[in-house]
Amino acid sequence: MRNIWEFFSTKRIVYGKGAVEQLDSILKSLNAKNILLVTDPGIVNAGIADRVISLLVSAEYNVVMYDKVVPEPPVSSAIECYEFAKSQMETDAIIGLGGGSSIDMAKIAALLLKYGGHPLDYYGGENQIPGPTLPLIAIPTTAGTGSEVTSVAVLTDTENNIKAGISDNYLRPEVALLDPELTLGLPAYVTACSGIDALSHAVEAYTAKNFQYIQAEGNILFQGALPISDALALQAIKLIADNLVLAVLQGSNVEARGNMLMGSLLAGMAFSNAGTAAAHALAYPIGGLVKSPHGEVTGLLLPYVMKFNSSVETEKMGNIAEALGVSTAGLSPKEKAHAAGEAVLGLLEEIGLPTKLSQIGIKEEDIPSISKKALEIARLIRNNPRVPTQKGFEELLRSAM
Repeated sequence: MRNIWEFFSTKRIVYGKGAVEQLDSILKSLNAKNILLVTDPGIVNAGIADRVISLLVSAEYNVVMYDKVVPEPPVSSAIECYEFAKSQMETDAIIGLGGGSSIDMAKIAALLLKYGGHPLDYYGGENQIPGPTLPLIAIPTTAGTGSEVTSVAVLTDTENNIKAGISDNYLRPEVALLDPELTLGLPAYVTACSGIDALSHAVEAYTAKNFQYIQAEGNILFQGALPISDALALQAIKLIADNLVLAVLQGSNVEARGNMLMGSLLAGMAFSNAGTAAAHALAYPIGGLVKSPHGEVTGLLLPYVMKFNSSVETEKMGNIAEALGVSTAGLSPKEKAHAAGEAVLGLLEEIGLPTKLSQIGIKEEDIPSISKKALEIARLIRNNPRVPTQKGFEELLRSAM
């Protein structure tokens, strides 16, 4: 039994409409002059990158931009970003601007510019990074991954057809800068995928196995459910449930956008300490087989995993049902727990996302391999409240077909 838990987060969080204007004072506090901006073509085309660059140039910073980040970035693109940055100048600080892929790429750049090597040198376990990376300011333009406060960066290992997660508290950005106005141009589909990903983070953090019963030795990154992560995760679920549909269907609603950004932030703080579980473990091998965004895959799996776990985490699933707005009067604890998964299925339909694996291209013959690969991701599997087996995962996946 584990008796001690710790809670980690990004050192500084700056939030609010117009918060991006604080960038100069933040960089001054870091004594930074030469800035690498990591972003993607969509952010450039939307004019958001220009807004940030003009702020930096007017404050007389030296700025180099890498703007070739792609969704679900492959390992090769992280190496390309690193080589590009090395060839430009001595970097003092990095800004990750965009969705989770851009912020994750910025994390990898901050790591490699400090310590060198290959991204996969740091994959395969926890706490593989020797010390602090270069200072990183994360500016999310989506409300989903929570990457601005998390200890994880995810790349696609195209050789092995699997997502590779690098996990270490040293990967947490120095500053998370959240401005709801920067998310207003996000398309409905991206809003939906991002938002359901945040919900997956919150639900899996909240229902993770209690920290006392995590079977692992030494200091671990994903510690299981903690009192602080429980509070953050449940509040995140409420915020997302109340605002996701509105943010998808009325994208100019800055209040809904801001609440989604806050929900994603709280979920990121929760899961980066408690950890995620079976939905994410299964999503990694599925993500290597299909082109669907990570959020779409985890969101699709979430209700089926919730049902799989409901017999073990009945009370917490009931709390989730209430947070999702389900009327639970007169329901037994088991019925309330079951209603939570059904509510997520209904939410997926309302925001136009798939609810079956067959809809995204998974075939029956893929199921054994997906199950096997998922079971090998120890840091997530040990977190799941119901101990998974090959047979159990296969049955779960067939129910989602």
